[in-house]
Amino acid sequence: MDVSYPEHALAFGAEVRVWLEANLPAGWFAPGFTMPAAERKRFFEDEWPRRMYDGGWICASWPKEYGGRGLDLMESVVLAEEFARANAPMRVSSLGELLVGPTILRWGTEAQKQEFLPQILRGEIIWCQGFSEPASGSDLASLACEGVIEGDEIVVTGEKIWTSEAEDSDYIFILVRTGFDKPRHAGISFLLMPMRQPQVEVVAKPQPDGSRGFNKVELRGARCPIANVVGGLDNGWRVAMTTLGFERGTSATTGYHRFRAEREELFESARRTGAVRDPRVRQQLAQAWIITEIMRVNGYRSLTNVLLDRNEPALEMTHKVFWSDYSQWSTKLAVDVLGMAGQILTGEDTDVRPGSVGLGKRPQVHVYPASPLQQSFFFARGETIYGGTSEIQRNLIAERALGLPKGP
Repeated sequence: MDVSYPEHALAFGAEVRVWLEANLPAGWFAPGFTMPAAERKRFFEDEWPRRMYDGGWICASWPKEYGGRGLDLMESVVLAEEFARANAPMRVSSLGELLVGPTILRWGTEAQKQEFLPQILRGEIIWCQGFSEPASGSDLASLACEGVIEGDEIVVTGEKIWTSEAEDSDYIFILVRTGFDKPRHAGISFLLMPMRQPQVEVVAKPQPDGSRGFNKVELRGARCPIANVVGGLDNGWRVAMTTLGFERGTSATTGYHRFRAEREELFESARRTGAVRDPRVRQQLAQAWIITEIMRVNGYRSLTNVLLDRNEPALEMTHKVFWSDYSQWSTKLAVDVLGMAGQILTGEDTDVRPGSVGLGKRPQVHVYPASPLQQSFFFARGETIYGGTSEIQRNLIAERALGLPKGP
């Protein structure tokens, strides 16, 4: 494993750093810098996307003919790392840039590329992902959401679950069953379906603090143009595997930065509360440091495999289990370190939102402020589920990496 970066990538990283220092709010890099929540929200929702677009950083890895900068792999890695080090949001709509855009580039028609890619590039479309269903999560091929062809449209009926950002989305990239007389892997289609239609209802699945982490999407005869089928009818399984590959392979070396930032916040909380004086807590803090450094090394291993075009699926599967288990353990430790304060959501109900959009009415969702560590704790509960549950990942490791017999 060679952890040195080529000269052109290092020079590009320096360019990115200069741009970040010039465009982030004044004082951003100063120790102890804080920014009022309302001001921060306004800057990163309004001003920051414009600066990103003008700087050419959105979808920078895409080919130049589709609005990107044509970055090579190492330049893309350095770009992501510099934004992660600066704790700066990198994307306007991450699902658009990370998952849908690359999928359209790989499988889409030229008409689909011309229609959707410019809008993704400019941040004009918000996307959500419609793969999991109430009874089809880990066994994705068992999905039951139906798509029936009527003229030049597909009429979709069914449910999707754990759909992040669905309440704000304009489109959903969704898997539906269109080939009812075919083997289950062979009868699935990948659609780019409009969300803003009466036949689509989004029902909140709020976090304990009332924030809207996930949703259920109910589809009752929703319509999608056949022209929005990606990769051809009944070929959605192959297309989806490409999309999941983008989802699992884009953070080889950048995921470490998130966990390192959370680790440092955990250390500071332990000092502030006095928990650091407990020998057992100190041992756990040392363990957190060790594990996050292992993540950094594993990231370099993954990157090396990509650069050498070397297939090592066991590494990716074990890494996913490793970091998701750690995330749940470390965020529980963080709440423990906070003591009784970790059990309390402070502040008043400052953000009241409707519980659903589309058909029908639902009770309002009340949002109470949670600390960053509490928010991380809530989010981490789902990390052993999304992107492949830990139980399924362990089965795959046993069967495909260790050569053990298939389970019952």
